[in-house]
Amino acid sequence: MSAVSLAPRALYEEVAELLRQRIYRRELEPGSWIDEVKLAQEYGISRTPLREALKVLAAEGLVTMKVRRGAYVTEVSERDLAEVYHLLALLESDAAAVVAEHAGEAELKELQALHAELEAAVGQRERFFAVNERFHMRLLELAGNRWRNQMVADLRKVMKLNRQHSLLKAGRIEESLAEHAAVMRALAAHDPEAARSRMQEHFRNGLEAAA
Repeated sequence: MSAVSLAPRALYEEVAELLRQRIYRRELEPGSWIDEVKLAQEYGISRTPLREALKVLAAEGLVTMKVRRGAYVTEVSERDLAEVYHLLALLESDAAAVVAEHAGEAELKELQALHAELEAAVGQRERFFAVNERFHMRLLELAGNRWRNQMVADLRKVMKLNRQHSLLKAGRIEESLAEHAAVMRALAAHDPEAARSRMQEHFRNGLEAAA
């Protein structure tokens, strides 16, 4: 296999992103051993930036380092998934409450436009996944707490490891869309507690679908 051309700047970050996407696409399966020698040859790099990239992914929870055995793609247990959803529900419902209380008309219109894009993506699974994540991350950005944003971004990376992604369940996309609409109504009404409650419900239902 020919080497992949990589930018010289922050090489380990480039490698981390390549591996991250391969993990998300299940090219590297949960629980599988990561062959450092093979990957270094494939990317045409030394093992040093590859190991630095694996450290990044380990810090994100996507890779598990085992003593004298190397790196493995993390397997997500039912307990792991429940804990991740619990924290996401707390963090994102809090963000929704902040946005409901403080967002201006332009910011709400931006979220509404994303919601409309989400409605248009029904039937296009990969696009729906992408727009759904954009909606959630933009809501967080508008809430304006960078530490919460970083925590959610890391938790969502782990959530993507789940083989039974909640949105893959039959009918779940339509249910998720209805839940988003309920969140939007609470935001538009500037009702923080309703926004918090609707977002928590969204994650509860998501966990049930993913389990």
